[in-house]
Amino acid sequence: MNTLAAALPHLFSPFTIRRTRIRNRIMSTGHDTTLPTAFVPNDALIAYQQARAEGGVGLIVVQVAGVHETARYTSHLLMATDDACIPGYRRLAEACHAAGATVFGQLFHPGREILETAEGTSPVAYAPSAVPNQRFHIMPRPLSPAMIGEIVEGYGAAARRLESAGLDGVEIVGSHGYLPAQFVNPRVNRREDGYGGSLENRLRFLREAVAAVRARTGPDFVVGLRFSVEDRDLDGLTAAEAGEALAALDGTFDYFNLTVGSSATFGGATHIAPAMAYAPAYGAPAAAAIKRRVNTPVFYTGRVNQPQDAERLVAAGEADMVGMTRALICDPTMPAKAQEGRFDDIRACIACNQACIGHFQLGVPISCIQHPETGRELSYGRPSPAAVVKTVLVAGGGPAGLKAAAVAAARGHRVTLYEASERLGGQALLAQLLPRRLEFGGIVTNLTREAELAGVAVVRRTRVDRALVERERPDVVIAATGATPRRPDLPGAETAHVVTAWQVLREEVNVGASVLVADWRCDWIGMGVAEKLARAGCKVRLAVNGYMPGQRIQAYVRDQWAGVLHDLGVEVTPYADLYGVDGQTVYLAHVTGKEPIIVEGVDTLVTSLGHDAARGLEEELAGFGGELHVIGDCLTPRTAEEAVLEGLRAGWAI
Repeated sequence: MNTLAAALPHLFSPFTIRRTRIRNRIMSTGHDTTLPTAFVPNDALIAYQQARAEGGVGLIVVQVAGVHETARYTSHLLMATDDACIPGYRRLAEACHAAGATVFGQLFHPGREILETAEGTSPVAYAPSAVPNQRFHIMPRPLSPAMIGEIVEGYGAAARRLESAGLDGVEIVGSHGYLPAQFVNPRVNRREDGYGGSLENRLRFLREAVAAVRARTGPDFVVGLRFSVEDRDLDGLTAAEAGEALAALDGTFDYFNLTVGSSATFGGATHIAPAMAYAPAYGAPAAAAIKRRVNTPVFYTGRVNQPQDAERLVAAGEADMVGMTRALICDPTMPAKAQEGRFDDIRACIACNQACIGHFQLGVPISCIQHPETGRELSYGRPSPAAVVKTVLVAGGGPAGLKAAAVAAARGHRVTLYEASERLGGQALLAQLLPRRLEFGGIVTNLTREAELAGVAVVRRTRVDRALVERERPDVVIAATGATPRRPDLPGAETAHVVTAWQVLREEVNVGASVLVADWRCDWIGMGVAEKLARAGCKVRLAVNGYMPGQRIQAYVRDQWAGVLHDLGVEVTPYADLYGVDGQTVYLAHVTGKEPIIVEGVDTLVTSLGHDAARGLEEELAGFGGELHVIGDCLTPRTAEEAVLEGLRAGWAI
């Protein structure tokens, strides 16, 4: 280990549970990937987890596996209810073991927290009592004693299958308000039999489940518990209640994997995959309080994306292992880079949630906006050297251009990237100016470093035109020239103070005391500008043409942000299109109603009405004899995710 990596001695020390030795303290926690098909591990999931094992992670906890037919909370989870799951799990375990990683599985029943059915109909959900949840609007059916027995037996049978497949252990999922937590929570469990009432009765389900697992598995098989140390919602488990329950379970499990949050409510769910608005490792003190109270090893998971932060948690005795799931989604090789002291080469997660948990909630396979190779390992896992080396000119140093340049250069092409301005980054430089979104700028740092490592030559302050292309005579041109704010003709604009969101973020304009933000995009721009101006003391009204602010962004990001805007007093008008302005009066049209919405007393109208593609270079190169690729916003305006993905594909296509 070199001197830089020696700064992380605790993180890269092994950890042993029973007779299982884990090579370091970095863990990829169980997380839905939407990769499995037919409810069993497949080639895509195996390749995904193998990439993390080869990248140096210590422990991989495979995503949830249902233990009973009533556990099917999505149509793309794993199921461990029959032996058909064993071959896929065996191949997964063998691939990860061969790369040095330890592998646990998750045993799961959601109780009332069910998202969907395969048919699209409302599910029949089962819970300790008929107490509905807030988020999914599910009224569950109380579990009968007979069904409780079936589910308990299901935990044991599922564990036996995973052990026979070669996994090193299992983790019972009791976190985030799922079935075991529903039994523990006295506001959700209102039973009057032996499973309700006292804490000991409310813990009976968990004790029976772990006993069933122990009875069906060998003495060296690891059995852990994932649990929320506090649900952070009004009807969820409090820190005191969770602490009392975990103290009572001390010695029952081989480890506690602790986190915060609950699936049951909008507020609690924001902690399942906390966005960049939350401080790094913000839940660690609550987990550390449990660790001081029990003898059971404690793992901590929640918003840890840098190995230095994980080292501090282990060194301080606040956790025995640290979950770094999104950090590993963003950079599967993060552990190896950290151990080698290559900290500048680590592609740090920015907690945007767009393509990881965001993809799961859309029902599509997991990925990462910075590293679209994630989830696509079978297609893009190992770059192939270019058959013919070409000279490549990339026009534009935003996310699309940087990724295209990095991938093409890594495959052996001679690549020069031209950026018209002084700084690389494109619109990401604006995104990081939004309140509590500074980390978004990490995409620029990370992609710039990727291009540097690949050997891309960068020329700044130079706009690409046809003359430059003809002078340089590249074999391939990749146009990634981005977009500009859309400024449609707005009746009465000359009579009012109308500015764009870009101008506000760049502080190029003065803004009055009373502001209306017209948000066509329904994304982070409108919400961020509204927050920025509200914090500056403005009276802010946010008019969106969708049914809610942030309609197009990931739910946990949006829901947390909606609470911030509410607390700041921002007035929100949904279903509103902007169609005119007259002095200090703004005219909106309800998107389905007949009556206009008239807003008076507006000093400044801020528009976020989408973007216009910068197609000038593409048009100039009409008839260009070489190979031309058009990617990112200059193809058509979207988000950084599409830009980086198209950069990856362009780099592979050459």
